[in-house]
Amino acid sequence: MIQWYYADAQRQRHGPVEDRDIRALYQRGELNAQTLVWREGLSEWASLESLSEELALHTTAPAATGGIDLRADLAAIANGTAPLPGTGGGTHSPYAASQTAMGSGNGPVNSDGPIVHAGLWRRFAASIIDSLVTSIASYIVLIPLALVLGIGMGEILGSESSAGSIVFMLAQYALGIGIPAAYFGWMHSSSSMASLGKMAVGIKVCRTDGQAMSFARAIGRYFAYTLFALFTCGLGVLISGLMVAFSQRKQALHDMICDTIVVDRWAFTDQPELQKEGLDTITIVVLALFGLLLIGGIVLAIVAGAAIASLAN
Repeated sequence: MIQWYYADAQRQRHGPVEDRDIRALYQRGELNAQTLVWREGLSEWASLESLSEELALHTTAPAATGGIDLRADLAAIANGTAPLPGTGGGTHSPYAASQTAMGSGNGPVNSDGPIVHAGLWRRFAASIIDSLVTSIASYIVLIPLALVLGIGMGEILGSESSAGSIVFMLAQYALGIGIPAAYFGWMHSSSSMASLGKMAVGIKVCRTDGQAMSFARAIGRYFAYTLFALFTCGLGVLISGLMVAFSQRKQALHDMICDTIVVDRWAFTDQPELQKEGLDTITIVVLALFGLLLIGGIVLAIVAGAAIASLAN
């Protein structure tokens, strides 16, 4: 049975639904002739008008609706007279390729297709990868610094104090904030609009209109999240997660403050049908590994506690 997807007036994707559901929505006026739909086998999203025979819409009386008349665009595409993308000729068609490549934050973006917002678990998996990246980057700087300062493990762990250990501690705090800020500021404002973690799970962060953030906004977004977490003694992380899970556009507080959204990497491009809802393979693998490490840590802590208790007795 054919499964259909459709985009509403807010460019949100819905589905899968069956043919009869599409006809019922069309009859109630919730969909019109210009509504974009897609099914497996179509190379791109198409209007209901162009698929009216396949969906038997000619037998369904639609409710009175307005909208943009795209018949000329559809006819031009059908007979091969539609202008090439980027030539600037003719009427703009929602099916023409965007003038910018996927992920480019400069110039116009394709905002005609549905938008798939990244959910909590994809964002959490991306943050695990990014935390690993920034931690490795910090240690690459801190380990040589410790050797240069000539401080030992006792000073690093804080059991001993010296001028070198104070410098090391200050550097540790500075790098712990500076490296992630520079990393997220640079990556999120780049043409990819994604950190390495977000690239891995197939999502990106952008302005609500699909444009890329500036470097200043990207850094501000990072500090909005960090300060919120610090001022709430870590509860901000949980609150942000709940906001992503239950808000309409899956925005955390720092997203709302900075006017940003986290979406599938194919959102706002000329191929919105390639967007994926739910969890991808990399996200599942990262979450599974994290869960195993967490369970392993808990088990080790329990075993170690039992061993210490038995030795004390």
